[in-house]
Amino acid sequence: MPPKWSLGYHQCRWSYDSSEKVLKVVRTFREKGIPCDVIWMDIDYMDGFRCFTFDSNRFPDPKSMADDLHSIGCKSIWMLDPGIKKEKGYFVYESGSETDVWIKKADDSPFIGEVWPGDCVFPDFTCERTRTWWASLVKDFVSNGVDGIWNDMNEPAVFKTTTKTMPESNIHRGDADIGGVQNHSYYHNVYGMLMARSTYEGMAMSNTDKRPFVLTRAGFIGSQRYAATWTGDNLSNWEHMHMSLPMVLQLGLSGQPLSGPDIGGFAGNATPKLFGRWMGVGALFPFSRGHSETGSIDHEPWSFGEECEEVCRLALLRRYRLLPHIYTLFYLSHKKGAPVAAPLFFADSQDPELRKIETSFLLGPLLICASTSPEKGAHECAHKLPKGVWSRFDFGDSHPDLPVMYLQGGAILPVGLPIKHVGEASLEDDLSLIVSLDENGKAEGVLFEDAGDGYGFTQENYLLTYYVAQVHSSVVSVKVLKTEGSWNRPKRNLNISILLGGGAMISSHGVDGEELHITMPSGSEVSNLVATSELELKKRLEMISPIPDIDEPSGQEGAELSKIPIDLKSGDWLLKVVPWIGGRIISMTHLPTDSQWLHSRIEINGYEEYSGTEYRSAGCTEEYKVVRRYLEHSGEEESISLEGDIGGGLVLQRHISILKDNPKIVQINSSIQARNVGAGSGGFSRLVCLRVHPTFTLLHPTEVVVAFTAINGSKQECSPESGEVTLEGDLRPNGEWMLVDKCAGVSLVNTFDPSQVSKCL
Repeated sequence: MPPKWSLGYHQCRWSYDSSEKVLKVVRTFREKGIPCDVIWMDIDYMDGFRCFTFDSNRFPDPKSMADDLHSIGCKSIWMLDPGIKKEKGYFVYESGSETDVWIKKADDSPFIGEVWPGDCVFPDFTCERTRTWWASLVKDFVSNGVDGIWNDMNEPAVFKTTTKTMPESNIHRGDADIGGVQNHSYYHNVYGMLMARSTYEGMAMSNTDKRPFVLTRAGFIGSQRYAATWTGDNLSNWEHMHMSLPMVLQLGLSGQPLSGPDIGGFAGNATPKLFGRWMGVGALFPFSRGHSETGSIDHEPWSFGEECEEVCRLALLRRYRLLPHIYTLFYLSHKKGAPVAAPLFFADSQDPELRKIETSFLLGPLLICASTSPEKGAHECAHKLPKGVWSRFDFGDSHPDLPVMYLQGGAILPVGLPIKHVGEASLEDDLSLIVSLDENGKAEGVLFEDAGDGYGFTQENYLLTYYVAQVHSSVVSVKVLKTEGSWNRPKRNLNISILLGGGAMISSHGVDGEELHITMPSGSEVSNLVATSELELKKRLEMISPIPDIDEPSGQEGAELSKIPIDLKSGDWLLKVVPWIGGRIISMTHLPTDSQWLHSRIEINGYEEYSGTEYRSAGCTEEYKVVRRYLEHSGEEESISLEGDIGGGLVLQRHISILKDNPKIVQINSSIQARNVGAGSGGFSRLVCLRVHPTFTLLHPTEVVVAFTAINGSKQECSPESGEVTLEGDLRPNGEWMLVDKCAGVSLVNTFDPSQVSKCL
């Protein structure tokens, strides 16, 4: 059961780099009337990326800062990574070494891998001794005013390895009941969950009257017992906004109910329309957090102009009005394991068409219909509804850039006041019930209430209310059917709204706990009310200006193109290029066969190239600038030119084009160019090789081979079973190799200049 404050909105960035900046951001939320409950600290709060420490200049008194945040109703969450700096005198390293908690190599020495602090050792969370040691550190850390902890990099991530994690040969000394002593490949998938468990247990030790809040990047089945999760480092683009919906739904189906994406996108710069539209739907995800990377523009709700700011305000006020319902869904999930956000087919499992819908989802009986298209708002899209009665409604806040909401017939939805943070709410506040009667004139709903934190609810210290509504002779009665828990009902006003269709409703007021009676209008009156409501909505949407769409860059040249994903489409190919991470191609779709050839995440894989004197170098770290782009018109080729400064007067130069005279070919010309002599060097001051490293998807793994003719004339094939093969000298391909999918009958042909290639792996 999560603490109720964690269901508010979270604001995060890599990084808010000082106490002053943190407080300024939160105070701006309060000044602008935009709801927010939590602010996050990324790795830069630490002293040299050492976990469990604080930078004495930028965060000199974290407890005082936390007290200031608490005074204005805001919590703080702080990052802890598994990589512990290997440094004599650093108290975490010293105590861990003394307790013998580090993951070992085969020779029984601690494994050392590079992460943010440099050389690091890694706790072996498969061992109870290690988990107890970590939990003790967390317990002490929480005394600094820490409200929650963020476990990042816990796959575990390790720099300068081709797998981006530690070697499979490393040794874990696991507890006997989970497998005992095993190599890393046995425990890799549960490492992140075991770290989250240790963190959770440390927070629980620090204060038994509070529910721990932990967010983890890596998890496994069962990690929902200890932590929330997010969908990882996404991109600020429409495709990733769309993907965030099915990702959250599938995490829910996989037993992870408290999840959400980085709203607005982590990598790159959002546009006002993208950010506002993403906030509109993201404010209704189970976990709602905005997050962005270092070097990007500001991504707070007020950072994209007044129109976007207003959409964000409306979206988050919606969330906070719906918190009584969302909190109840989490209680039901806690008790029964049901997802909080569910796919649309949960409303009718017999309708196969509902299984294809990715832009709508359910929060219990509440249906959210969003738009992930920049050209159309949700109100302009045709939304398929499940069978039965579905009544559209809003809070007088409909907007072209917000989702449309429907309530299922037969449901009663509990709604609260439009507060700015969870701590503002009181049990005596007015409660509203929105009623959508089914075909038989009946409805029911449930509301869970407790202290919002702690474990009193396990001792019956809560109130679970079952409301029912029913029509008799044109009069709707609304009453409490039954209750559970030991709490007395708060003395509060009760507002009832009965949905009539088309956004129309009739309302009445009374006292919660007493039976209310509302006379239904006649059929003709209902028709008039519905027609009036639909006309008013039409006028409202026409009067409101949607967020301006400035997605198209103003020019063809220069840096404004360097921070957005770029599409190249012509002939047979559609490519997506990310200039700011090594000019990486993250998508390469063959249009005639609808085949996606690349296997990619933003931070790894795809078609990447980088400088390095050996293959096992750090990977793609180069940042490219777009220097030219040619759009397809008048028969010209579709192309883009990029450059990345690698120091020593050298640049990586890259030209990606789809040839106009042969649209079957994507051409990538990459080279190292000398631009200016390194200062005082008498020449160019860096020894460098260009590494080209594409990672491909095998759609039919048993039917795919790499085929080529070697320089010595021999015919060669490498299948996935061949393992890793290094080719040098006359064994190198003679200028061409093919990735052959025998099942699909398609080959990707890669040509290169053998005189420029010394080694193929």
